[in-house]
Amino acid sequence: MSAPFYLPRKTLKTNGDPSTMRCIEAHGLSKTFGKTVALNHIDLQVETGRIVGLIGPNGAGKTSLLNAILGLAPYEGELNVLGFNPWQQRARLMEDVCFVADVAILPRWLRVNHSLDYMAGIHPRFNRTVAEGFLAKTTIQRRSKVGDLSKGMIAQLHLALAMAIDAKLLVLDEPTLGLDLLYRKQFYESLLNDFYDKDRTIIVATHHIDEIQHILTDAIFIDGGRLVFNQSMEDIEAQFSELMVSNDLLDDARALNPLHTRHTFGRHLLLYRGADPNVLATLGDVRTPSLSDLFMAFVNNQPSAQTGDKQ
Repeated sequence: MSAPFYLPRKTLKTNGDPSTMRCIEAHGLSKTFGKTVALNHIDLQVETGRIVGLIGPNGAGKTSLLNAILGLAPYEGELNVLGFNPWQQRARLMEDVCFVADVAILPRWLRVNHSLDYMAGIHPRFNRTVAEGFLAKTTIQRRSKVGDLSKGMIAQLHLALAMAIDAKLLVLDEPTLGLDLLYRKQFYESLLNDFYDKDRTIIVATHHIDEIQHILTDAIFIDGGRLVFNQSMEDIEAQFSELMVSNDLLDDARALNPLHTRHTFGRHLLLYRGADPNVLATLGDVRTPSLSDLFMAFVNNQPSAQTGDKQ
């Protein structure tokens, strides 16, 4: 397995000019719980207008990183989100941020129209007319209680509430957990078509890797509290190749220094970075690896005793 990818360390941009300010910038971001290391000196930059997939196994540090970004927990190191220190300036930061966790958090006794009333009362950037427009495309009744809605309808309601907030940063933490494939697909399609634009940034933390790959501009893998992979989707397509090779050509393929090798269906899959696709094509079938393929190569899926994050 190769060494982790890290972005270069740069000066924090905090002049308040949206055209020059990164959405998120962290240097040496760390979080511990006693002797347990949840975040281990993370350096991270997220440019405005990106859709970032934050992917990692259970206990990798995803929740700890999101909590730091949202100002929900203290941390060590430097962290700037939309020009604010999230721990010290959380109230101001959250005017420009929308956070969507598991849709099951909506109270079952809450009626749909009351959820609109509530959002209009607590968030200065919530547009009720926009939310009503999204709900008009569904079969959700305004007087219905959340407890009477299907999981898919709850997801539609939750997304309508989120998309009606004129937020600069949208953070999604396992937003489609428990939904079937159809509703997960509809959720992300609505997100991309009805909410995203070049001035908004979206972070999606999820275990469903392949089904979000088509909407992402960047992929981040976190494991054991460290960022072990951080690449744009364009760079992944340009730099990485996956070769399927038969047993008789395996030695020749290994001589080209693959990053990772695995065996499947009687053949071998080898992952390369920077290899000439034309050379690889003489040995077998070549394709761009999926995020799942890269995840298997760069992330150790064994439980870690060094991180206490429960996500």
